[in-house]
Amino acid sequence: MAETQQVSKQEPRSVQASHESERVMRPAVDIFEDTTGITVRADLPGVAKDKLDIRIDHDTLSIEGEAAINTPSDMEALYADVHSTRYQRSFSLSGELDTERVDANLKDGVLTLRIHKRAEHQPRKIEVQAS
Repeated sequence: MAETQQVSKQEPRSVQASHESERVMRPAVDIFEDTTGITVRADLPGVAKDKLDIRIDHDTLSIEGEAAINTPSDMEALYADVHSTRYQRSFSLSGELDTERVDANLKDGVLTLRIHKRAEHQPRKIEVQAS
């Protein structure tokens, strides 16, 4: 399907840009679980560390980020499909996760979160005594 774009002469470019900048996308996410916790990997291309907001409120994990496409100061964009993209996603967390023990890393547009399980929910080995 071909898409055509008509630019209205009555609508200033700043208004056109604001329409584009309001897009909110759900980032692709992979979640893995092992015996000690979960790992969440979210694709956030173009999001810088300072434009990333990760919160845990009670049992809800929220990930928000903004990827802005910077135009060089000596240029003006006559047309652009995307000026910025906002990413937003949230998840309900299990009560067995320790929300005080979270590690976060952002590398090459991929956010990796590691949320550990509470100690009482992790498997433990029972030592057997011989008498």
